[in-house]
Amino acid sequence: MKADLDDEQLWKAVVDAALELPASELYPFNEEWEVARVCGKWFMISTVRGKRMVNLKADPQDVRALCESFESITPGYHMNKKHWITVMPGPGINDELIRELVMESYLLVVDGLPKYQQPVDPTSYGHRDD
Repeated sequence: MKADLDDEQLWKAVVDAALELPASELYPFNEEWEVARVCGKWFMISTVRGKRMVNLKADPQDVRALCESFESITPGYHMNKKHWITVMPGPGINDELIRELVMESYLLVVDGLPKYQQPVDPTSYGHRDD
């Protein structure tokens, strides 16, 4: 069973996953918010409000299921609630889930970029042929 992440572990998992992705960068948006982006477009924004909060893009069809499945995932804090989720430390929030959510957020943003700007093919990047 995978261990649930605390604030610091959640942040480390998000940063590690984001920086492994092609053409991604992490930067301070302001003194309270950190952002990860690809080709100038956000795929993660995070702050601390009592505890670490990480906003990630999600497919609208997945937002509801994720919020119903994990008590520590809610519709995006200060974001479009249809397209963003907020992940906080809590039951079931582990490294594997964070990697999947960060990858999905990144690929959703890449898919919205013009083809000539896409650093990877969003339909095949990260998929294994098992």
